Amino acid sequence: MDDCLFCGIAAKKIPSQIVYEDDDAVAFLDIMPRAPGHTVVIPKHHAPTLAALPDAEVGPLFAAVKRVARLLAERLSPDGITIGINQGRASGQEVDHLHVHLIPRRTGDGGGSVQSVVNAKSFASLEEMRKKIAG
Repeated sequence: MDDCLFCGIAAKKIPSQIVYEDDDAVAFLDIMPRAPGHTVVIPKHHAPTLAALPDAEVGPLFAAVKRVARLLAERLSPDGITIGINQGRASGQEVDHLHVHLIPRRTGDGGGSVQSVVNAKSFASLEEMRKKIAG
């Protein structure tokens, strides 16, 4: 898409600090890193969400995420890596192109787990929620 920032990065029309690339995905350093080495992995195919990404491209995207996680672990020696996707404005997605954040973590860095991102209690039981989701 011509007006998509991440499509421009994938097409090398917009400069970025690329740390990994293959036929299906590109990984580059986040311009507003939450930690040293904060990397974003995107599919080269434009898709705003994971559900919109063609099934055949899901595996290659996550294979790239795995390779980048390994690179970060080998080269930066973090204590851990938080991997996440913000999907939709309410979750914090700012660019409407699917992207996976890999954030190298250090013990005591002040960050939390993925579960700490939101604290909206459910009044439904787990069984009620399962039925609503699974049918």
